[in-house]
Amino acid sequence: MIELERARAPERPADKPPPARAPAPPGLVRRTRPRRIIAVGGGKGGIGKTLVSANIGIALARHGNRVLLVDADLGGANLHTTLGVAPPPYSLSDFVNRRVERIEDVIAPTGIENVSLIAGAQDVLDAANPKYQQKLKLLRNLQTVEADYLVLDLGAGTSFNVLDFFLIADHGVLVLLPEPTSVENAYRFVKAAFFRRLQYLEEQLGIVDLVEEALSSREGAIRTPFEFVARVKAQNPEVGQRLERELEAFRVKLVVNQARTQADQGVGPAVVSSWKKFFGLEMEFLGAIRYDDEAWKSVRKRRPVLIESPLSEAAAGLSRIAEKLLAVESRAVTP
Repeated sequence: MIELERARAPERPADKPPPARAPAPPGLVRRTRPRRIIAVGGGKGGIGKTLVSANIGIALARHGNRVLLVDADLGGANLHTTLGVAPPPYSLSDFVNRRVERIEDVIAPTGIENVSLIAGAQDVLDAANPKYQQKLKLLRNLQTVEADYLVLDLGAGTSFNVLDFFLIADHGVLVLLPEPTSVENAYRFVKAAFFRRLQYLEEQLGIVDLVEEALSSREGAIRTPFEFVARVKAQNPEVGQRLERELEAFRVKLVVNQARTQADQGVGPAVVSSWKKFFGLEMEFLGAIRYDDEAWKSVRKRRPVLIESPLSEAAAGLSRIAEKLLAVESRAVTP
């Protein structure tokens, strides 16, 4: 069973209708400036989330945007290494534990134009599991930072901390490798994120028992978000319609890393199509990053591939992904 922290949904007056867009995690307020936080996650470690985070951030900065890279891998921070900078004097742990008062005090330069960094926690043994109020404080303050884009490099797995960072983002980017095990882990991540989102609504909508059943591993448990919505709709059409809207709004963006063959290039569209058909999940395929020796050489040199090998195939793939994200922004603001 996937263990998720019980969400405490904010109270809402009985005569006030529910919000049109997805609810924010408990204790947070949706920002009026839309689509500026990008969270890069995935079902397991070693799939290239940090490489994708760092280089997408650099690509966005090259379009004139101010970018803040945030190492939100609270248990294994290494984004600074990928950028080739020494561990900054202050990190997220200093802010969470009130050694510094302002989130701005832990922002460090990277030496890359328009790119700054908040390093992940490195010196606190329990940093991977901050207390509930600490997490809310961190999420709230990250939303106040002056930057055009915040790029969150998330830890691996489906812990509630990882899922809450993923859900607060305007763009949840899921990274996977073109391998069956990676695809399976990625689906588990998306399923966990969707049901974590429903936990913000479960008491309000009276679906507590169904959410628990969906998260159960026992025989006969609900397996997919699509099946979950259908079950609710059969019992309560009005609530089911609300959940249908939640499902339609839950859009994840997909990146395939280390594509070696033409078949690997086709994994992304295939996953998008099959997940829509069988699981009812909307996805947008941002692109594939070709397997490229220049990428791992750059990692070994502690240099972003966009800077170390800007003409490589990996760099080209990362740049195209950033351009697709910018295109999404353009569509969002077009009247």
